[in-house]
Amino acid sequence: MSLAVVILMALLGAASVAAVIGTVILMIRDGRGEIPVEPSDESWTAGNLPSRPYAAIRLKRIAGA
Repeated sequence: MSLAVVILMALLGAASVAAVIGTVILMIRDGRGEIPVEPSDESWTAGNLPSRPYAAIRLKRIAGA
């Protein structure tokens, strides 16, 4: 193999190792993916996405009517 290919492979290997280490560090700092539950008191929407399941919203409207 030529020297340029060896250098390129070494750089790609080092970048891969750095990415894996960085990912592990960020996962540990983030609490290993555990997201705290923050209940919202009022319903909200983000575009077409409601804060609660559509079925729960429909049931509330039917029960309230």
